[in-house]
Amino acid sequence: MQRVSGLLLLIDAFINLALGAMLLFIPHVSIELFGLPQTNTYFYASILGAVLLGIGIALLIERFCAPRLRGLGPAGAISINFVAAGAVAIWLLADPFEMPFRGYLVLWIVVALVIGTGIAELIIESRQRSGSG
Repeated sequence: MQRVSGLLLLIDAFINLALGAMLLFIPHVSIELFGLPQTNTYFYASILGAVLLGIGIALLIERFCAPRLRGLGPAGAISINFVAAGAVAIWLLADPFEMPFRGYLVLWIVVALVIGTGIAELIIESRQRSGSG
């Protein structure tokens, strides 16, 4: 079960690192590539990228350096995943922008991946805590 938990932390880290690096270092390309709503500044996309990159690094620290150095554990990752994916899903449903279909598709795929990863982490974590895994 620890092996699955470690794999989920790696998957979660990869999603955060990939999206974070793209938004931080090439926000204009990311926005265009994913079909996201255009803005007059890349400030918020870059800040979001930095936060996602930091979360990804914290997940890698937890996966590879624990227990001598602690990063972001499963409980923190689960809460971040559900809150972030939930916010994006609500935004997509309640406040649609004039965005190409590609943008909606990419964002719904991200929502599904992040919620799916969070659910898997929650199941593994609850089994480990109950001693059934």
